[in-house]
Amino acid sequence: MELVELRTPDMPTTVELTAELDQLGDEIAELSAHLEAATARLLDLIREFDARGGWNSGFRSCAAWLSWRVGLDLGAARERVRCWPRRSPAGSCRTRRCGR
Repeated sequence: MELVELRTPDMPTTVELTAELDQLGDEIAELSAHLEAATARLLDLIREFDARGGWNSGFRSCAAWLSWRVGLDLGAARERVRCWPRRSPAGSCRTRRCGR
């Protein structure tokens, strides 16, 4: 008995699937780099806002203001505010607790 390979035009080949997955992987890596850059910029802005007392208009802390302004859970807002002083000049946090 002879085996016959049945193929339809809708069935992608292994090479096509691999290429698609490589493209997805590249897009994930690129988006991750954008997120890292955006997170670093966000922490810089929070640092400046806190240092300049921008939250001192009826809020108890910068974290309370951040929670109110962007809808973060208060604990998550505290972590963002707490993270900025621990960032090294190279832009990475020196502690794992900052979430970076």
